[in-house]
Amino acid sequence: MIAPALLARHAKTGLRLLVYLTALALLIGPHRLSMAVAGGRFAGVAPMLMHRLFLRLFQVRVRVTGTPPSGGEAALVLANHISWLDIPVLGSLRPLSFVAKSEIAGWPVIGVMAKLQRTVFIDRARKRHTAVVNTELSRRLSAGEVVVLFAEGTTGDGNRLLPFRTSLVGAARAALTVGGLERVRLQPLCIAYTGRHGMPLTRKERPEVAWYGDMELAPHLALFLERGPIDAEIVWGEPVTFADGMDRKAATALAEAAVRRSLQAAVTGRIPQADRPAPPETAASPPILIPAPTA
Repeated sequence: MIAPALLARHAKTGLRLLVYLTALALLIGPHRLSMAVAGGRFAGVAPMLMHRLFLRLFQVRVRVTGTPPSGGEAALVLANHISWLDIPVLGSLRPLSFVAKSEIAGWPVIGVMAKLQRTVFIDRARKRHTAVVNTELSRRLSAGEVVVLFAEGTTGDGNRLLPFRTSLVGAARAALTVGGLERVRLQPLCIAYTGRHGMPLTRKERPEVAWYGDMELAPHLALFLERGPIDAEIVWGEPVTFADGMDRKAATALAEAAVRRSLQAAVTGRIPQADRPAPPETAASPPILIPAPTA
């Protein structure tokens, strides 16, 4: 026999899911109409509202620090990746789109949301598809959009940062050569899950929030629904200005270092000595300019 408390918790979760799915069903029509009539100008509004509703219903509290791109300012956001939960957390902040693996398009609910958010899907099994994706990202950046790229290429355990990949940062160069932009803003962004029920998560507990490796999605979703409120911390780093003739790998390394510092500060409360910011002359407050590599 199911305990009354457990039954009540399941009923509450079911009601929250019903509210969310009802709101999603009501917004799909107007969202698609706005994309068709307004040319996608308001395409990010409905997904942002849905993400905010999800966070409120399931008690995910988000704290944001740093300065994001201003309204109408294009940016390629280079972020770390921990869980499927990253999508509603980041998507709740402002209208934006994501780059995601092609398999996500077929997932229930999450795949629908990804398509509504105009996600750029990449087929990792096709090496040449990176060039196609970079062309589409270049078009988005030239149109003044904000696109989030999970630069590790996979999810981590929430305690450490994996090396950033540089291949899709080529979209910034394409935006300069094809899109006609003079410069592109590369924006480091760190996401960390720091608490549950108002209590700090330990290093051992944090991977329970993360979804990585060969974890199955359904059990992880069930665990999320069962465990209760989560605290997430978002840190916008100093932007890196990418201009013609600049080194893609150097720009990516700067963004990676910024995210690493922020992640370590969020999960440990201190910045490792090796990752301390550079002296003022090389880490000024304005956007960082990356010189082209010399022969």
